[in-house]
Amino acid sequence: MGVVNVTPDSFSDGGAWFDPDRAVEHGARLVEEGADIVDVGGESTRPGAQRVSADEELRRVEPVVRELVARGAAVSVDTMRAEVAERAVEAGAVLVNDVSGGLADPAMARLVASSGVAYVLMHWRGHSHDMQSRAVYTDVVQEVLDELRDRMEAMISAGVDPGQIVLDPGLGFSKRPEQAHNWALLHHLERFHELDRPVLVAGSRKRFLSRLLGDPEGGDRPFTGCDAATAAVTTLAADRGAWAVRVHDVRPNADAVRVAAAWADGGASLDEGRAEPVNRGGL
Repeated sequence: MGVVNVTPDSFSDGGAWFDPDRAVEHGARLVEEGADIVDVGGESTRPGAQRVSADEELRRVEPVVRELVARGAAVSVDTMRAEVAERAVEAGAVLVNDVSGGLADPAMARLVASSGVAYVLMHWRGHSHDMQSRAVYTDVVQEVLDELRDRMEAMISAGVDPGQIVLDPGLGFSKRPEQAHNWALLHHLERFHELDRPVLVAGSRKRFLSRLLGDPEGGDRPFTGCDAATAAVTTLAADRGAWAVRVHDVRPNADAVRVAAAWADGGASLDEGRAEPVNRGGL
């Protein structure tokens, strides 16, 4: 899943693709580099970010989704608003990536159920402006697992087919890098298969990587300097059965998935020297 942030303030590439034409060209390039899905978002969810209006989010997202679909891309929309999701689906989006897991907009479950599109349900405890204050856990893996189960059951009760749902443990969202919350979730990634749904891993360029790679004086490495570390996470996540990874730099991560696939089956999937990714989760 390749990221297209149509925003001026996203944490790693804010403003780079804010112009709709540039965003479309970037999305098309990600497909050429191996993205199976292009994830288009019009609202930053970095820590401390303030929300934009629904009208502004639609203005940013809708034309980019429509044009990428016209070019043959499989497009997801990264939004917490049912109104934005609905317009994006009408424009051809095949997946709704909701970082709030349906909590930010009560109408989201109804929209997902009626449209039949795939739905990424992420673990979430609050909006960006205060989410890190909610990062309090006794057992982060068990609590995230339980809260995802509860949200999944709530969405199913509201009419969403279980087969539509992909789960995301929410790396970086109400997870503190200094307390190793994100690393614990990655280390125990296989536990999320207990919920019997595909799992999306979205760790690209996030602060827990820049903190790990920072200098001894405590300075974090710049986000754009974390792409090699992201590819390492991708390799491990693929080996542990992730359905997809959401990344900014597609080509090295697509390569990493193929390496993991060849490693896992000892090269049995090789065809004329090329290993194809193995989707263990299904959707």
